[in-house]
Amino acid sequence: MEIKIAEDKKTLLDHFYVRGQVFIVEQAIDWTEEFDDWDYDSTLFVLYDEGKPVGAARLYKHKVGRVAVLQSHRHKKLGSKLMAAVEAHAIKKGLKTLELGAQLYIIPFYESLGYQAYGEVFLDAEIEHRMMKKNIK
Repeated sequence: MEIKIAEDKKTLLDHFYVRGQVFIVEQAIDWTEEFDDWDYDSTLFVLYDEGKPVGAARLYKHKVGRVAVLQSHRHKKLGSKLMAAVEAHAIKKGLKTLELGAQLYIIPFYESLGYQAYGEVFLDAEIEHRMMKKNIK
């Protein structure tokens, strides 16, 4: 297992491949909603298992987003490893708090990593979410 920051064409395409499989194919989110202007100014992460891209996440300022693990690789603690890499990078950047919008079903996963839900339920891409935050430093 290896986690890379997308700094070349291959890792960038691998990042977008994972997000496309999870959000566009699996969850039927329109590609125009999935890929937005934040991608240009974000740090994009790719998780590889045996050389194949299986996970992705992005960090835009203090917001974590687009966290995805291919269905075939879920329940192997890869999402936790991906989030640990995002948090370590954020700490190096001097961030003290991270926020994310979590789909309701995945809130227990983020709670297990120390995130706390706050605010009302809101729709993003027609899917119910809640905001979550964590102090990382």
